[in-house]
Amino acid sequence: MTVFEATNVAETELVAAEIAKQLKNGGFLALYGGMGAGKTTFVRGLVKALCPECVELVHSPTFAIVNEYRGKEMNIFHFDLYRLTDEDDLYSTGFYDYIEQGALVITEWTELFEDCVPEDALRLKIETVGETKRRFTLC
Repeated sequence: MTVFEATNVAETELVAAEIAKQLKNGGFLALYGGMGAGKTTFVRGLVKALCPECVELVHSPTFAIVNEYRGKEMNIFHFDLYRLTDEDDLYSTGFYDYIEQGALVITEWTELFEDCVPEDALRLKIETVGETKRRFTLC
């Protein structure tokens, strides 16, 4: 377990860049954290580090369910599972097909579908610990 802290967007991007080193060959990153914890801000920093040509495309996939960031050297698929109700919904998004592509898959609201997270996934809990302070716990 590794713990990072950030008090602003720039520091969040530094945390994301550090974690990105473990994801440069793809994989699965499961995000945990409440509404407004900074999950999408963190993802923006991660995309900036791994796929900088796509950083302007990053936004919350709440209504789209998945955002695709297709870069020169890697692809990143960013899921928001909040609006899905069951595994049939998850399946219909193509979730399992995305995982098999060898890209980086990131999920927000992962706790809603914990059984669908690959065993080798990195897990990142983002907590609000002050008005602007965030704690990132990586397992």
